[in-house]
Amino acid sequence: MSISGTQSYAGTGPLPPLVAAAVALADELAFPSSCRIEQGRLLMALAAGATSDIGETGTGCGVGLAWLVTGRRPGVRVVSVERDAERAERAAELFAGVPDLEIVTGDWTLINERGPFDLLVVDGGGNGKKGGAAEPELVLRPGGTLVIDDFTPLAQWPPLHDGRPDTSRLHWLEHPALLAAEVRLAADLSTIVATRRPA
Repeated sequence: MSISGTQSYAGTGPLPPLVAAAVALADELAFPSSCRIEQGRLLMALAAGATSDIGETGTGCGVGLAWLVTGRRPGVRVVSVERDAERAERAAELFAGVPDLEIVTGDWTLINERGPFDLLVVDGGGNGKKGGAAEPELVLRPGGTLVIDDFTPLAQWPPLHDGRPDTSRLHWLEHPALLAAEVRLAADLSTIVATRRPA
C-alpha cells in the first residue's frame, strides 16, 4: 500500500480486469493508498508460486488483492484482512463470486487465525513497518514467502530513517527466522521479500 498508489495507475495501459475494477473502486471511494503497479506485478508473480494459501493484511479497496487473485493457481485459497468496515464491505462486493477468497473485517491480527500461508503480504504501512504485524514462525509455512511493501530504496548500510537506524527495515532484514532481501521496484519504491527458514 503506497501513499499515492491509486494515482499511479492514471494513464497506464490495459490492466487485468479485476485490478482495473479495484482501481475504479479506490477512485470512487477517494482512497489514495493502493499498492502501486510495480508492486502489483511482483505480487502477481509471487502468487503464481503459492500452492495452497495466500494471506494479505490491509485489503484497502482490493488493488493488491486483485493482483494476487489474478496470479494465483486455481484452488489456492486467499484471505485478506481489512480494518475499515466500509472498505472491507465494498471490496467483498467487488470480489463476490471469486472462488476460494475471503475478506475479513477487523484488525490485522486476525490473519494469525487463518494461516499458516505459502505467501503472506503484509501492508508496509502501520504495523507492517513496525515489525509487529506478523511472526513468521506463526503465519508462514517453512519455505513460505513474506512480502512487506512500501519502502524507499536502501541507500546505505546500516539503513537510516530520519537520521536514526531504520529499525523497521532491520527487523525484517535481520529476522532470524527469515532469509530476506530488499527488491527495488522503482527509483522511489522497494519491497522486502523474505523466505521462512526451515524449522
